[in-house]
Amino acid sequence: MTSPSDKALVPFVSVDNMMGLVHALGIETVLTELASFIEADFKRWPEFDKTPRVASHSTDGVIELMPTADAENYGFKYVNGHPKNMKEGFQTVTAFGVLSSVANGYPILLTEMTLLTALRTAATSALVGKYLMPKGAKVMAMIGNGAQCEFQAKAFQAICGIDTVRLYDIDPVATAKAARNLAQSGLTIVPCTTGEEAIEGAQIITTCTADKQYATILTDNMVGPGVHINAIGGDCPGKTELHRDILLRSEIFVEYPPQTRIEGEIQALDATHPVTELWQVMRGEVAGRTDARQITLFDSVGFAIEDFSALRYVHSKIGGTSFFDLLDMLADPDEPRDLFGMLNRAAP
Repeated sequence: MTSPSDKALVPFVSVDNMMGLVHALGIETVLTELASFIEADFKRWPEFDKTPRVASHSTDGVIELMPTADAENYGFKYVNGHPKNMKEGFQTVTAFGVLSSVANGYPILLTEMTLLTALRTAATSALVGKYLMPKGAKVMAMIGNGAQCEFQAKAFQAICGIDTVRLYDIDPVATAKAARNLAQSGLTIVPCTTGEEAIEGAQIITTCTADKQYATILTDNMVGPGVHINAIGGDCPGKTELHRDILLRSEIFVEYPPQTRIEGEIQALDATHPVTELWQVMRGEVAGRTDARQITLFDSVGFAIEDFSALRYVHSKIGGTSFFDLLDMLADPDEPRDLFGMLNRAAP
């Protein structure tokens, strides 16, 4: 049996590789650089193929494919969302992704994306916060202290300059976990016992809960003028976090309207309700926050271009490092038409 050629080998970033890369670079650097890659791709939004993610829903959760491509590369992410998993000892969200060359269709990267999704989601939230949050905002309320919580806190610290995070979760064990993980972050951490307590004095409110239901994490009377809401938990049909009246009082910003109207907070509104696309804000074509008393709402569901940016980022960083393996995953016969002959030559 012959050894695989270089053409058959694909860089693979495992969970261990990803953790090593993040530690080698520093999580603040990773979040900041990821945000820069995402911003650069949002600014060239018209260059991408775009479609709502392909979703397979069940009573237990959802499995999704998130594809996109530009003129050079094609990328997709496989991701699930199963809120019940935590009770059974599994992750609520797991993911992997592939980046391929458009020129020949060959994969150039296969990577875990459970950690990478957490990083890119946080980087996207903070990037959007940079455009929409009140000037000089320093305090963020974090309602929902699960797997995404600490990533959000670190991203808003690194990119937006917040210095205080007020934590609340219906499970005090989750709040204690988040407070412990952020104890050495340089942030002032304030554990709270109610959502109302958590939002006191906060200029940014991040909601990140996992139940697949129409929930009301924020009621209308909890949200005063001038705040920025980073709503990242409502991300599939039948799953929301905000009272409808909050949406009616807010300027709503989205990634890709055809997907957000299916999965985001705005599924509670008429399909013609106006929203602003973030790529236009980042390109300076439309305004972001225009008034100090305005309520801005990022109705975040996650979009494939953000994953594409994350795949590009990892691919750019692993060269010259030891934070990847090589997988023999592509058939490479000596003569391209002789696939059967390659199989026969490998017979014992």
